[in-house]
Amino acid sequence: MAVLVSGNSIFMTISSTAGIVAVNSLSLSSGGLGLYLGITAILAAVLITLDLFITKRLPKIFYAGRFLFGNLIGRIRSGKIVDDNELYSAISTAGYSYDPKQDIFYSNKDAWQMEMGYCRLYDEAAAPMGMIIDSEPVYFKIHGKRWLIEFWKGQYDLTTGCEIGIYNTEGPDLEISGVFSGTFYKSAAAEDQLYMSCTLKKNGTTILTREDTHWWLTGFKLGEYSEPSELTLDLSIAFKDKSMMDAFIRGLRRAGYSGSEFNISENTITLTFDKPHTPQPLTRTEETDWLVQKKNRFMCEKYQQITKGYDNFPDKMKALQEQAPLIYDAIINMGKSEKVFKAFSAIRGYLE
Repeated sequence: MAVLVSGNSIFMTISSTAGIVAVNSLSLSSGGLGLYLGITAILAAVLITLDLFITKRLPKIFYAGRFLFGNLIGRIRSGKIVDDNELYSAISTAGYSYDPKQDIFYSNKDAWQMEMGYCRLYDEAAAPMGMIIDSEPVYFKIHGKRWLIEFWKGQYDLTTGCEIGIYNTEGPDLEISGVFSGTFYKSAAAEDQLYMSCTLKKNGTTILTREDTHWWLTGFKLGEYSEPSELTLDLSIAFKDKSMMDAFIRGLRRAGYSGSEFNISENTITLTFDKPHTPQPLTRTEETDWLVQKKNRFMCEKYQQITKGYDNFPDKMKALQEQAPLIYDAIINMGKSEKVFKAFSAIRGYLE
């Protein structure tokens, strides 16, 4: 997938998991019947192809999954079952851990994603990569650094989930012709990480809860399909001191939050992220959301269909490995995978 932002348009190439669908030079400022019919045809092709792959009607040689770790590919394609230790090792390599009590996944403090930092290109890449998520960036300055604390909630391919990320920088903005113009933030180092908690609800019912001192607090519920509008994220952030909290509050107000939308207790802020106050990525349009969410719902339904007879995660994964390697691969690469951070390779050389 390639993305180039130019004015109100994004020119991109989006490949389906099976590698057969492409959309080129999609102007986000335009719409109309032609676009609607075009994405309808694309959706049909995607769903037919996914069904062929998932139900194993095509030879194994065409499996398009790509893991973050190389030594399991051969085992999965050969039909050898990955044992529990290998499974949890693979999930850890992908940057996550599993919580059996809540049946959720969450990001590790030492996840490889920490090296990727943050820039706006990542949010623009999310929808084309199958993640229809609301985002809310809050910018502020304190302690000689520019900070970004961002919230996310929505559908991450096969999972419903949420994130709170903390980032900062002391460097100048980047000007990379044809690639990126703006601020690149580093993930918060240990001394800058904050204690956070969050509760993700769907139509008022709690899906998951998380709390930790972290730079990237997350939770993902596998096989759960949701529209971002169905979700609310109740969150709290404990700041180092009052001056940092006050700076964050100023950022909240610039983002469009009123004083009645958050609460203060000592140096801790609590609020509910429901409808975004800030502009969403240009790749989030009614048409593209519809297209991607059709695929996401389809995959979640397939997951539920295959795993309904199993009551624990390892057994569910073994069933998926045998019956639907494509879904198995998607789970291993859940959340924000390396494809979302592909822009980092173009930016890396410009960072100090």
